[in-house]
Amino acid sequence: MVQRGFFDVDERLAALSRAGDPLERLSAVVDFELFRAVLDAALARSNRSRGGRPPYDAVLMFKVLVLQALYSLSDDACEFQIRDRLSFMRFLGLGLGDRVPDAKTIWLFREQLVQAKAIEKLFARFDDALHGAGYLAMGGQIIDATVVAAPRQKLSDDEKVTIKGGGTPSGWSPARRRQKDTDARWTIKRGRRKRSEASEMKARGVEIAVPVFGYKNHAGIDRRHGLIRRWSVTSAAAHDSRPFEGLLDPRNTASPVWADTAYRSKRNEAAMAKRGLVSRVHFRKPKNKDLPAHHARANAARSPVRSAIEHVFAGQKHRMKLFVRTIGIARAEVKIGMVNLAYNFKRLAWLEARVAPA
Repeated sequence: MVQRGFFDVDERLAALSRAGDPLERLSAVVDFELFRAVLDAALARSNRSRGGRPPYDAVLMFKVLVLQALYSLSDDACEFQIRDRLSFMRFLGLGLGDRVPDAKTIWLFREQLVQAKAIEKLFARFDDALHGAGYLAMGGQIIDATVVAAPRQKLSDDEKVTIKGGGTPSGWSPARRRQKDTDARWTIKRGRRKRSEASEMKARGVEIAVPVFGYKNHAGIDRRHGLIRRWSVTSAAAHDSRPFEGLLDPRNTASPVWADTAYRSKRNEAAMAKRGLVSRVHFRKPKNKDLPAHHARANAARSPVRSAIEHVFAGQKHRMKLFVRTIGIARAEVKIGMVNLAYNFKRLAWLEARVAPA
């Protein structure tokens, strides 16, 4: 067997760079050190004067969560991939002989962020950095929500009734309570499936309804850059418009707000008017009546703009494989929040590459 040396590793890394390592590009455009102050405050680590093994660097562990968000990795899978992939090790600043965080360490770090409610502060810190770099929220804002699936719970009918009422089944042991997600809910996801070319009804399509268990990621992006500026997490059963007012970004430099028909209500229209915003929310079809022609024309003009946020959710669900494996809404907020943050990292890398000189 041929003895390999450090130069061989350098050659492999150089080959990865030539192939266009996306993590290398991410490291070049995102200064992860800007999160250190927020992370240190959230972790509140004890004095190490008494000795013992030093903890992993906070920024390194944060970047581990970024890898999980980008590639939809469980804690165990993330540990394995860090050991296995040179691109992951380079992204984390680890050498072949360095210690790698194990799955338990990754879980504990994320749990500390959950307890400290740090994800919103981390997201806000990066949004401030985006503004500082000239990526202001511009052109108005687009708001929507998407369902994020979670593992289905096996419950009896009585347990379902109790949980839906906000309680906890009396017979559950502490261990069972830790393993059951009582915050996620069922909802019906509606859409249309195209007929095959051979179908005589292919032009109409088929309406489908798919039950989904989990949470909702409510998000608002700016029209100019397509970056997520505000977000919120609820159970999947919550109406799309419930957190609407909290998603309105006061720092956006333009007044229009685009959203689909789920957001058209007197309350939401009043909330926008109070803030001096201009509603571009789709008009809803009256019951048992046709949509007025001028409303149909308005909806047709708004759809190409509003659809931009669908690309955000498609990137999260198809490329990043967003799925909530954790238990409870507090952990789901960190999971989904990290995906929203990682999406902005990727979006910034794309924006920077678009304006970079040839």
